[in-house]
Amino acid sequence: MGDREEITALVYRYAELLDGGDIDGVVALFDRATWRSGATGAVLRTPTEVRAVYDHIALYDGIPRTRHLMTNVVIDVAEGADEAAGHSSFTVIQAVERGGPIEVVVTGRYDDVYRRGPDGWHFADRLFRSDLAGDQSRHFE
Repeated sequence: MGDREEITALVYRYAELLDGGDIDGVVALFDRATWRSGATGAVLRTPTEVRAVYDHIALYDGIPRTRHLMTNVVIDVAEGADEAAGHSSFTVIQAVERGGPIEVVVTGRYDDVYRRGPDGWHFADRLFRSDLAGDQSRHFE
C-alpha cells in the first residue's frame, strides 16, 4: 500500500471507529496529535482532553447510531516524505430508532497533518470545522 492509500485508510478508520462506538480507538488515533476546534479555537493536546470531547457523544446500546460519510478526501504527500497534509469533508447522519427517520446531524471539514512513524502514518494535527448543523440533541449528551 502506498503512502496516499495508507493515509486515506487512516481517515476512514476514524469514521469506522466512531460509528462503531469505539471511543478508546478514536482517542488512540490522536495520541500523538493536536485536535483543534474551528468553532471555539480550543487546542487539545492530550488523550484526556480529546476523550472529553468524544465522551459527550450519545450512545445507544454502545453505538452512536451514526454514519460518518467521508468525502472529497485529498492527500498531499511527496514521495518519501515523512509529513503530509490533507483535507476531507464529512456528513454525519443518524437514525436513533430502528425504522425511524435518518437525519443529517452535522457537515463540515477536517484539515489534517499526518506524520510517518515507525508504525506507519498517524495523525499529527486535526482542525475540525463544522459548516452546517442539524438537530444534535440526540447526538450529544
